[in-house]
Amino acid sequence: MANPYLDHHLALLAHLRGILLAMGENEQVSEESHALFLERFDELLTALPNVPEERHLGQDMICQVFHRYPQIAHLVPRDLLWFFGGDCLHYMPDDEIAVFQELEERRYEAEQNDEPFDWNREKQLLALPEQSPRH
Repeated sequence: MANPYLDHHLALLAHLRGILLAMGENEQVSEESHALFLERFDELLTALPNVPEERHLGQDMICQVFHRYPQIAHLVPRDLLWFFGGDCLHYMPDDEIAVFQELEERRYEAEQNDEPFDWNREKQLLALPEQSPRH
C-alpha cells in the first residue's frame, strides 16, 4: 500500500542526500568520515520504508547533519525535523512547531475520514495570511 506521507519524507531525505553528496564532491568535508556518514544515511533510506515507525536512526542522522555540516543547516527540509521529532525539534521555533502540529491534526482527521490528504497543499494553506480564503 502506498503511503504518500512516508513517500514525501523519503523524497526529502533523497534530496538532502544529494546535497550531502555534493558537499563531498566539492571537497568541503573530510572525505573518510563523510563517506561513512553517507553509508549510514543510505542505511536510513533503505530501512525507513520497511519500518517507518523506527525513526530513532533518522533523528540521529538529522541532528548529526546540524552538528557536522552547519553550513547546510538552512537547507535541511523543515518537514524532516517534524517527521523525525525528538531531538530534531530543538532546531524548530515554537511557532513552526505549532504549524506542524496543525498539519498533523489535519492529516489525522483526513485519515480517520478516509479522505485524501496532500501534505504540501495543506502546508501552503496554513501559510496563507488569515484574511486569505483557505478553500
